[in-house]
Amino acid sequence: MTSFFSGQLSHGTATRRASAATVLAVCGLVSLTACGKVIQIGDSSPSSTSAPAPANSSAAPTTAAPAQGGAGNSALQVLDSTAKDAGLNGTGGTVVGTAVQETPPKWVQLSAVTSPDLAAPHLININQAALYRFDGDSAGSGESNCNDACATKWPPVIIKDGGNVYLAGVNPKDVEAIHRADGKVQVTVGGWPVYRFSGDSGAGDLNGQGVDGKWFAVGPTGQKAVR
Repeated sequence: MTSFFSGQLSHGTATRRASAATVLAVCGLVSLTACGKVIQIGDSSPSSTSAPAPANSSAAPTTAAPAQGGAGNSALQVLDSTAKDAGLNGTGGTVVGTAVQETPPKWVQLSAVTSPDLAAPHLININQAALYRFDGDSAGSGESNCNDACATKWPPVIIKDGGNVYLAGVNPKDVEAIHRADGKVQVTVGGWPVYRFSGDSGAGDLNGQGVDGKWFAVGPTGQKAVR
């Protein structure tokens, strides 16, 4: 298998840097050719569907994933390629730290890395902010149990309807989405809703790890990333 992503996490100062581990992505069992899928999110399970890849991406979608609850209908594309591969710059509209995510991003990227503070592979977003899962949720339940004040402290990883989820070191089959109580679309990994922590202000921060014994960095298949 061929690695396609590596990088560095800066920990907010010039003296604290964490090297991102080389990560691998597998498209099925045959090759590493770019692939992906279309997620249909609604009240009823959709029939299998496919859609053209974005004009600026070489990733080709495959069969849709089962729906995960929620009200109304939405669709996302999960692409086994990075935003950079698709010719995109910037953040897609994601914010960092205590900033409020006023508008869902047009796209998000999930990348698997390791760092000196956490050797187990864990996910970061395009801003290199650590991503988390909540033990108060249940994998595959189709809902988040972190709302209102909780969601202010632990902002959900949301995305605009019809947006793209780009991946580095994450298998597209493990990425889906749910409708939150407020109707926004939240990304899930391994069935677990994914969040960031408002207390992480810099790239590489892991201040949310182990908080209340229920919050942990999320691994590339949705598992807890622990030492």
